[in-house]
Order: sequence, then structure tokens, then C-alpha cells
Amino acid sequence: MTSDTTITADMPDWEKRFRAPRVLMPEWAEDAPDRSLYISNVTGTYEFYAWDRATGDRRQVTDRPNGTTDGTLSPDGEWIWWFNDKDGDEFGTWVRQPFAGGADEPATPGLEPSYPAGLAIGRDGTAVVGRSTDEDGSTIFVSRPDAAPVEIYRHRESAGVGDLSRDGTLIAVEHTEHGDSMHSSLRVVTLDGTTVAELDDTKDGTEELGLSVLGFAPVPGDTRLLVCHQRRGRWEPMIWDVADGTQQDLAIDLPGDVGAQWYPDGSALLVSHSFEARDELWRYDLAGRELVRVDTPPGSLSDASARPDGTVEYLWSSAAEPSAVRSTAVGVVLELPGLRAPRSVPVEDVWVEGPGGRIHALAQRPVGHGDGPFPTVFEVHGGPTWHDSDAFAAGPAAWLDHGFAVVRVNYRGSTGYGREWTDALKHRVGLIELEDVAAVREWAVASGLADPRRLVLSGGSWGGYLTLLGLGTQPDAWALGLAAVPVADYVTAYHDEMETLKALDRTLFGGTPEEQPERWTASSPLTYVDAVRAPVYIAAGVNDPRCPIRQIDNYVDRLAARGAVHEVYRYDAGHGSLVVAERIKQLRLELDFVRKHLP
Repeated sequence: MTSDTTITADMPDWEKRFRAPRVLMPEWAEDAPDRSLYISNVTGTYEFYAWDRATGDRRQVTDRPNGTTDGTLSPDGEWIWWFNDKDGDEFGTWVRQPFAGGADEPATPGLEPSYPAGLAIGRDGTAVVGRSTDEDGSTIFVSRPDAAPVEIYRHRESAGVGDLSRDGTLIAVEHTEHGDSMHSSLRVVTLDGTTVAELDDTKDGTEELGLSVLGFAPVPGDTRLLVCHQRRGRWEPMIWDVADGTQQDLAIDLPGDVGAQWYPDGSALLVSHSFEARDELWRYDLAGRELVRVDTPPGSLSDASARPDGTVEYLWSSAAEPSAVRSTAVGVVLELPGLRAPRSVPVEDVWVEGPGGRIHALAQRPVGHGDGPFPTVFEVHGGPTWHDSDAFAAGPAAWLDHGFAVVRVNYRGSTGYGREWTDALKHRVGLIELEDVAAVREWAVASGLADPRRLVLSGGSWGGYLTLLGLGTQPDAWALGLAAVPVADYVTAYHDEMETLKALDRTLFGGTPEEQPERWTASSPLTYVDAVRAPVYIAAGVNDPRCPIRQIDNYVDRLAARGAVHEVYRYDAGHGSLVVAERIKQLRLELDFVRKHLP
């Protein structure tokens, strides 16, 4: 297996990091653990690959111009399911392909295209398919072999498939029928849609406490469901027996957010612990209630899985070290031939007092470019319910190579710092996050890290939205802005975006643009576009269902009408690109724009 991406010795390190073969965490079939499925960029586009661990054979499964990253294995390992959308628009149907190879075929014949909202596959070939459309809202269908799909759930608010029990008789559904799309409730139903159990920590939408499905116990006939809750101000696991209603509080005494998954025999949990931008793993024995650390290096763990033999595989990286799939038994599990990505610069932890409490930021200093102050890129993460971590990223590393410092801010709204921190951005959407960015910016300048004349505000998705909003509401603070796939005209974005995001926005703003016009106006970058003085670069996917193109065009038209310095790059994909050459092209355009316009 070789890459068609050319890598030469004289190629700059920043480009090598994008082109270097990369593999994401393999998934393995529950009943055939030697059969695995993983994603890689080895051909220059992120696609699915089948891997037979017993023979060592690997083969490419999908091959599409804009890549494929949504897929799974059937429990018996006989079939690979993948979601077939068009050019990154996230709207399509499920297809399947034999693990050993062969033609793709419709996996759920009879179902019209939709946005995906969860998928669970049973051992008898039955599939539980979550769907979302603008017309129907959220629906769930049961699709049996050689039978027409049957609808078992429908609601206007967001909902999705959480899991299917081992014996294929119970379905866990996450839903927001109460109207708060940031805090889900749970319902367990049979395959005909009959309700078996309910769990609603929001008390019908009156309390901001969410639940999420982690998975049914991997034992036939076992009615225990592993779920995550927020009852103590953070995410942590518990076990809910949906048959008798009992709830087992695990009370895992670790700071920060805690998640979990079952060990394959159901006797223990693999606990994932996220705290202050770093991750670690633990094994929790259910019988003895004993918590034992799983040895992993310091850094970030993007994914992990316990194997049937008790070993643990995990996808690890740090800001300085590229990612690798590792095992507690054999070190690196899956390594591809070719160049390994060059190292980058470690992060420094920064804590700054802000208007809503202490703000955690990650700072990196360029090597070999003097002592500073440096031109500095404030790389603002998306989500917004996400957080930057001590993880390897080719984009920030490229700026460091070019002599820039990089600062990333886990503003209010970020995950990993407790429920109150995540939920704080409601109603003053965007403005609250930018208050925290401003506080960290003041630290960066005062500490001598950042040159106040050469500050770049940059981000993608929600980070792109904050970039445009920041350029308009803090026009004196920034010398230049780089916004990828942003929200630019929030009202138009709401009317054009996918239904699940409309529900999220109604929660964030407390209503629609017509119900809360002042809030929407105050949080829309278009409101402040005439105040923007810094040159601004925008990249937009023409098929993007999350930050649609029309609202970006509205913003760009306003910039152009007054002759503001700007550039726009439109590409034929959705919310970002899975093509390595396209990612390199976009970063090169950003570098050229900065060279041209930064003082």
C-alpha cells in the first residue's frame, strides 16, 4: 500500500505534516475482533480501509473525490457500512460493502436521503437508522433484511440513535423533545417503538442537565445501559438498568470530565479522563469498584478501545509529537509506510483571570526566531462545545515554522472545564467567548509573547464565526483575520442551515431570529461588518450545510461595497475538506495573504 502523494526532501516541514501518511483509530467487529476498519489519508484523501489482523491484509474500501469518514462495521464483521453523501453536503444514504471486497449496495433500501442521526446494527442484520431532514425533523426507522423500513419515532426537535442492545431487542434514543438541544434526555424503546424506560434530568426542560448514551452492556440479555450525566457539574458515567430502573453511581473521583466504555466481557469499564487539555485512561472494575491507571504517555487521546484480550488500543498525540495508534501490549499498532510527520513545538499552559473565571490557554513559541515579541496567531477552536488540547495539529505547527507564536483559548463554551463553563455562552452568543479571547490577548501582549501590532485572529467553523465577529467588535485589536467556513450573517445562516443546527441555535439564543431579534442582531458578524478595518480572508465550502454559502456571500458583498481589503476562496466541498492537497492549498493561501497584508 503506497501513497500517490509526492514527498520530497526539500519540501517544507509544514507541508510534510499534511502529506505524511496518517491513520485514525481502528474499529473492530464485536463478534470478529480480527476484522477492523480504519480511516487514512495514505492516498491523499481520507478514506476507509479494511484490515484483517489475522492475515495482515489491508485494502481500500471507499474511493471518492471528496473523501469518506462516516462508517462502521457490522457486529459479525461481514459488512462495512458507510454514509454516501454528495461532495461533503452530509445529506445521503447508507450503503454497504462486503468486508472481503465487492460491489457497494444500498444498506437501507426504501429510505430517502437525509442527514445521519445515529446508526446501530444488530446481529440478525436489522439496522436502526436515525435520520434528520428539514421537512420531517428527527425520525428513526427499523430496517430489517428483505423488508420495508418501519418508522418507530418522529419529532420536530433533535433526536438520534444511541445504541442497540446486544440481543437486538432494545433501542436507546437520545432526544431533546423538551426543546433544549444542549441537554439531551434518554428513552429506551423496543423495535416497534414501545417505550420501556425514560430518563430526563432536565425535568421537562426546566434544568440544564444533560444525558448521553455510552452503550448497552456487551452481554446477551443484559439490560444495563452505560450513560453519562451532569448531576455534579461535569460529565461522568453511571449504569442505568432499564429493566428495573436502578441507577448505579460510580462516583469516580477524578477532576474534569469523565467518560467510559465497556470492556468486551462486561466486567469492567475503560474510563477516559479529560482534564486541563490532556487525557488519560483508567480501568474500573465493577465488582471491586477499583480504579487502576492505564499507562499512556502525557498528551491527548482522541479515541481508545479495550480489546477482548484485555489490552487497550488508543490514538495518542501531543502538540510536539504526531499521532499514532498504540497498544498497552505492543506499542505502535498500525504504522503505514512513508514519511513520518516532522515534530513541532510543545505547548505551555497559561491561566488568565477573565470576566467569567480563570481561562485556560495553550501557547506555543517559535523556535529559532529570537525571544519575541512575535507576530501571533490566535487560533480559535470550533464547536463551540469543544476544546483545544495538547494534541498534534498541522495548521498551528505551520505558523510556528514561519516565526509566529500560536495561542489557543478554551473560552467559556468550551468543554472540559465543567458544565457551567460550557453552558455560559447562552444568549450573549459569541460576545462572551470574545471577552475571554480579549483577556488572553492582553496577557500575551503584556508578557512579551505577542507583538500588539501583528495579531492575527483565525479559526474555522465556530472559530471562523468568532473571527469575523471579533474583527467587527474589536477592530483595534487585530491586524488581520482568517475565517474558514464561518457563520457570517447569523440570521440567514439560521434559515439555510441543517435542522439539527437550527435547534441548537434556538437553544443558544432562547428562540428564533423572529422571537429574539435583539440577541441575534447583537451576535451576528454582519451587524459589525462596516466596522472591520483589518484585511480579512474567508474560505467557504459551496456545499456546506452547517455554515451555508449564501450567508457568507451576504457578508462579502458588504465588504466589497465599501472597498474593504478581503479575499474569498470558495471550494467544491462541504464543512472543510478531506483532501490533503486541498488542505495544503488553503493553508498556503492563508500564508500568502498574511505575507501580503501583515505589517
